[in-house]
Amino acid sequence: MTIPLLAVEDLVVEYPVPGGTFRAVDGVGFTVERGGSLAIVGESGCGKSTIARSLVRLLRPTAGRILLDGTDIATLPERRLRPLRRRVQMVFQDPYGSLDPHLTAEETVAEPLRLAGVTSKAERARRAAELIDQVGLPAGALHRRPAEFSGGQRQRIGIARALASDPELLVCDEATSALDVSVQAQVLQLLRDLRTERQLAYIVISHNLGVVREISSDVVVMRGGRVVEAGATQAVLAAPAEPYTRALRRAALDPTTMRGRKPRAVVSALATASVGAPEAAGSPDPGGSPDPGGSPDPAGSPETATPS
Repeated sequence: MTIPLLAVEDLVVEYPVPGGTFRAVDGVGFTVERGGSLAIVGESGCGKSTIARSLVRLLRPTAGRILLDGTDIATLPERRLRPLRRRVQMVFQDPYGSLDPHLTAEETVAEPLRLAGVTSKAERARRAAELIDQVGLPAGALHRRPAEFSGGQRQRIGIARALASDPELLVCDEATSALDVSVQAQVLQLLRDLRTERQLAYIVISHNLGVVREISSDVVVMRGGRVVEAGATQAVLAAPAEPYTRALRRAALDPTTMRGRKPRAVVSALATASVGAPEAAGSPDPGGSPDPGGSPDPAGSPETATPS
């Protein structure tokens, strides 16, 4: 029997709150095969990012197991965990906040190499240049700092930094949510290309079903810290079995639910839909509750309005 690259079993994560604890993740389980791609999707606050931080051990789970090639990393002490950290790397949501503003792109990408034991400064610079080139940035970007880049370029630097450790699994926590539509498409294409070239596995955290459909072969739908539906992405999105998943899908397919920057085709559809059409009361809310302020926002940020 082949051991999956990653197996999560009965994961529980609790946070201390006044008067007790809050269970953010409650008994979640899934697997990721080598070279596979899994999306974790759901409303804000459902536990997606908590799972992501647990997988890279920025958080220590309360209970459950995280098996990396059969080794449970959920409770490993730091001394034993450190050699395994390079195998699972994270691409963060905020492409500016996750970069040190004082470091150049070359220094940012070279830092993991230094921590991995590459002592030659010239070798670190050479490999950093290769990675910057691989993510589609020009050589002139090497000596620039984060403030001199666009959001999409910063995210490419974040991806290059993650790749510097030569990981087997990338955890992408809303990696395109702060980007506008056209830049999202470019970053998603880059991630697809890197998966093919490097045989990477992905876990993609998102509440944008368009992103999920583009990049994942399997999907886990979460609500309130629990898995409500899981399966092959195309099958789940084409014919969701659970009412919550159907609500997410309806919201994503409805252009009137989109906010922020929209491509021309969506703007046209919005204009057509608004002519002579009274606003429907009680439109579906992906969070499962009415939205008194208007339509629900499946994208979750003003920059993530991507049609599914």
